[in-house]
Amino acid sequence: MTEIPDIEVVVFDVLGTLVDEPSGLRAAIREAVPAADEAAADDLFSLWQQHCELEQRRIQQGLRAYVNTETIDAEAARRVTGRAGLSDPATIARLATAGRRLPPWPDSVAGLERLARRFPLVGLSNAGRTALLRLNAHAGLRWHQALSAEDVQAYKPAPEVYRLALDVAGCPPERVLMVAAHAWDLRGAQAVGMRTAYLRRPVGDPPASTDAFDWRFDELGRLISSLASSQVASD
Repeated sequence: MTEIPDIEVVVFDVLGTLVDEPSGLRAAIREAVPAADEAAADDLFSLWQQHCELEQRRIQQGLRAYVNTETIDAEAARRVTGRAGLSDPATIARLATAGRRLPPWPDSVAGLERLARRFPLVGLSNAGRTALLRLNAHAGLRWHQALSAEDVQAYKPAPEVYRLALDVAGCPPERVLMVAAHAWDLRGAQAVGMRTAYLRRPVGDPPASTDAFDWRFDELGRLISSLASSQVASD
């Protein structure tokens, strides 16, 4: 078993790593547009995803002033319902809050509960503060602290987002482990000195051949066991 030594605080990405964002958004779109067949629903999901990715990228590039994910999701909801020919305000408003109702991966809730007995756990998400609060409650995710990138008016992989977690951790960055299913997220954490663990998920961004993350895991349970083993060894 791989051991993960000298870690004091564990930081998790949330969207995609602990909750199934695509599945939750697709379900919300099908609820809003029940007449859409599978192909049409896929097109609407792609429209949503493309809008959110583009707007976050524009903010990162300084082409747009910061707005939180709830604002961007509301824009995406209007685009999706407009494409589908819907104008009902209640339907649009509910779809705009789909990011608050994403399902956890099957191992996420029990895994966090187990790990929280041994390590301080921090959630670090691009989701806005209110969206993150509601999402954590809906999915049943347990944190000792949940941090939103909204607090620094930026989006990961901007370094100030990871420094937010380091400030809270209160220990050297090499003793803070960032866990994510997205290689781009881990590169951002690596750039500020954090240790990194890639957790494979079906919807993640796999590492490139040039990535040198500290650890890679196919399952959350294996990551937890490795952390637990290293802590026992250091006691």
